[in-house]
Formats: sequence, C-alpha cells, structure tokens
Amino acid sequence: MPPLAPRETIDFLVLGGGVAGLSFALEAAGRGSVLVLTKRHRSEGSTQYAQGGIASVLGPDDDFQKHVDDTLVAGAGLCHRDAVEVTVREGPERIRWLLSLGVELDREGGALHLTREGGHSRRRVAHAKDTTGREVERALLAACDARGVRIVEDQVAVDLVSSAKLGLPGANRVLGAYVLDRASGEVSTVIAGQTVLATGGAGKVYLYTSNPDVATGDGVAMAWRAGADVANMEFFQFHPTCLYHPLAKSFLISEALRGEGGILRNGAGEAFMARYDPRKELAPRDIVARSIDAEMKRRGDESAFLDMTHLPKHFLLEHFPNIYATCREFGIDMAVQPIPVVPAAHYLCGGVVTDLAGQTSLPGLLAIGEVSCTGLHGANRLASNSLLEGLVFGHRAALSARPEDRGADAARVPAWNPGDALDPDEGVVVTQNWDEVRRLMWNYVGIVRTEKRLARAHTRLELLRGEIRDYYWQYKLTPDLVELRNLADVAALIVACARRRKESRGLHFLLDHPKPDDRELHDTVVRPGELD
Repeated sequence: MPPLAPRETIDFLVLGGGVAGLSFALEAAGRGSVLVLTKRHRSEGSTQYAQGGIASVLGPDDDFQKHVDDTLVAGAGLCHRDAVEVTVREGPERIRWLLSLGVELDREGGALHLTREGGHSRRRVAHAKDTTGREVERALLAACDARGVRIVEDQVAVDLVSSAKLGLPGANRVLGAYVLDRASGEVSTVIAGQTVLATGGAGKVYLYTSNPDVATGDGVAMAWRAGADVANMEFFQFHPTCLYHPLAKSFLISEALRGEGGILRNGAGEAFMARYDPRKELAPRDIVARSIDAEMKRRGDESAFLDMTHLPKHFLLEHFPNIYATCREFGIDMAVQPIPVVPAAHYLCGGVVTDLAGQTSLPGLLAIGEVSCTGLHGANRLASNSLLEGLVFGHRAALSARPEDRGADAARVPAWNPGDALDPDEGVVVTQNWDEVRRLMWNYVGIVRTEKRLARAHTRLELLRGEIRDYYWQYKLTPDLVELRNLADVAALIVACARRRKESRGLHFLLDHPKPDDRELHDTVVRPGELD
C-alpha cells in the first residue's frame, strides 16, 4: 500500500486495525474510500492476543435472555440494557459472518465447540484453540486485502482535527487527524468525512498489564482533548491470571483454563476461592482478581497458582496449545506443575461515550470497540464479550455512517506546524515520566483504592501533566512522547472518575465505601473542560 502523503482526503479514516476497526472497514468499503492506520505492524494490537474466544448464543441449552442476564449480573447494575440486548441478539449473525470470511473456529462433531468462562451460566464461548484473536485478525486482514482496503502501518495519530480548535463557526465537529510517521518523523494531515476511533484500550497506563505496548489510551485521550464526552473510566478490569515470571512480558493465562476446571491455589497449595465466593474459580473477573490480590497480601505470596495438573496432558495440548508451549518456554510444564499467576490491568470498560451506532458527542467522530463506552459492560465486562462488541458495533457503525463532504472546512485545515520545536535531547525525561505515571497508577489506583490514595494520585498527575505539556510543545514529536501525553491524560480521567464514585461496585473497590450505594447507579461522565 502507498505511504501517506503530506495531505490526504478520505471518506472514512479508521484509526486502529483490530476486530472493530477492520469490521468497520470491510462493511464501509462499498460506500466510500477507506483508510486504516495502525501504530505499528498492522496486526499488532489487543485483538491479536485475545485467547479465550467470542461469547454468543450458539448452544442448544442457551438463549438470548440467559446471555443478557449473565452480562447484566457481571455489569453490577450499570449496563445499559439496550446495548446488552443489541449485542447479544446480533452476536450469532456476526459469528456467521466471520465464518463466511474463512475464520476457522474449533468444532466438535460438526458443531462449534463451545467453552465456558467466569460469569457465564452456559457454554457459549466459540474459539480457535487458545489463539482466537490471532485467527480472527488473520481472516479480517485477508478479507481487507481482497477487498482492496488501504492499510498503512507505523502511523501514530497525534491529535484529532476539531473545528473548535481551528476557530471555525458552528458546532464543534471532527474533520480528521494529524498523523506522525514512525520512520520519517513527518506529520501528515488527513481530512476525513468520518473519523473512526478503533484504537483499543489503555492497559499500559498501569505498571503490570496483559496488553501489548500499543495500548496507550490514544483514542480516549484524543477524543477528550477534541471535546468528546468520556465515561466510566474508573472501571478498569484487572485480569486475574497473567503469567508470573521475571522473563515473561504481558502473557495472559486465559480464563478458559478456569472454565475447564483449573483450580486457584495459594503458596501453601490450598484452594482458596471458596472462601471468597461460592462460584469459586467461575466467579466474575473482578471478584477473582480481588480474591487473588487479598490472598497474596494475606500470606505475603508473590503470586497465586493455577493448577491444571488434574487434567490429562492430551486435553491441555489439544485445547491450550499456545499457553502450554509458552509456559514450557519459561520452564513450566502445566501438565505436572501449577502455573504462577498474578492479576494485571486488562480491559477498559469505560471510554468515549457513544450511541448504539458508534456516534460520539462530536459530529464526524465515531468510536467502536474497547475505546468506546456503549454501556454494554457497565461496571465489569463479562468474559469474551469484547471481541463480540467489536464485531457488533463495527458492523452497526458502518451501516449508519455517511461520509460527509468537508468542503470549505477542509480548505481551512492547516498543515502540521512544528513551530520552533527543538530536536529532543533528554529522552530520560520521557522515560522517567512514563515510569512514574504507570507506578503511580498501579500503587494508588489499582485493584483496591482509597480516597487518600486517589487524592495523592490526582495531585501528582497534575504536576506530571504540566511537565509533559511543557515538553510536548518545546520539542519535536516522537512516538514515545505522543504516547506519554496520552497515558497521562487517560490516567487523569481514570482518577477523576474514581474520585467521583463514592461506593464499591464492579471493578471499582473503594475501602472508604466498601458497599454498593443505589444513589450511585449512574454513569460517571466527564465532560469537556471538567478536568482542567
């Protein structure tokens, strides 16, 4: 595919190449020109690393109401029922669409093999061994190539182009984006009829995460700076089980292992989940993550252990070949020894507020997938509803999106102007601030929170954001600097939402208010200007 020109005009600009972005691109390609930009290699993103599968009503003992009910229970009272209904009811058709594209999901006796994960009352998770995301990404990219969808790699979105920032008359609207080429350091101006955020999550805002390095909250931060509403950022899901090993980086141990009978044990070998929840290992993720955290703190253990040794080796090799092989690379044979695991930041349940067609509060800006807040997840995401959400809302957004002719607006969008920016000469400043933001969030805004810690996080983040802003405007752009700026803004949004919610609900556990409060049954919406 040709590289970006210094100035481009496109009907649909899609930022992000995961399941949501590629689903949108394929559906929209017949109604206008589509440009997909990815930060690194085109397959690099959270979709690629999704292990468990796609939850949907596919089994004879299941029905829509059961899936809806399980989602509502996991969401702890904050799910938007309309978003849940839409996602659940449209799920089977989206999976049939994937199959039509050549996605190869595991089968048993001709039917799809379905597994079960925490929070689900039935087996309803379709999967491709333990590398479902990789298979979905492969097929979507192949379909985009066959359709001639233009995908350009190594492009880092810097900021959205908004009419308000340009001083244009009328309501604030998004006109496109400024984009940094990772190799050349040049910034292109892309004018778009519709700009689609499919940038994924923000796990790198925390010190320990299951997310890939690209998950730096770019979409949320850019949308916020452009003037979009953001909500429910306090609900950051910590996956209970990431591999604990000094040489392992962000490797997830799928919830499907617990769904197939895995047992969580402490350092003394005791199965402990029954002390925390009657559903034991199949409790929702927020409960399992807090239980592991509490058990580790109670005993002083460095990790918990997921025991699969009671299952036959051939079963483990058949169902979890990638996890088995990766553990073996680190000297762990899961057939004969428990896997050391710890919780890690995994999934952002809040994000940019949208309607059921992906429309944000800003005309010209759509958001789909993990970057969005549709109301599907409420206070806690049900396992394997994430790939499903990307498929459903990528499709729905593409059906309703209409490319707008930017006309006179486009002519008034200037090229990127670096001004008197200097070549960066103190990379240690970026590295230090990056590390400080992530450690601060882990220690003060993690699995268990207090009002005092949140207040400290707010104070320190304001100082850090000031330092980062000064550096941003003084020096020429680098990908690391762009990501650092976004991380700091996302961290501030998480803290702002967490300080407003005076209760414990779902993924937000506040020791000062350890129980849910019905007066808090509402989204935590942060509107433009409310942080600063």
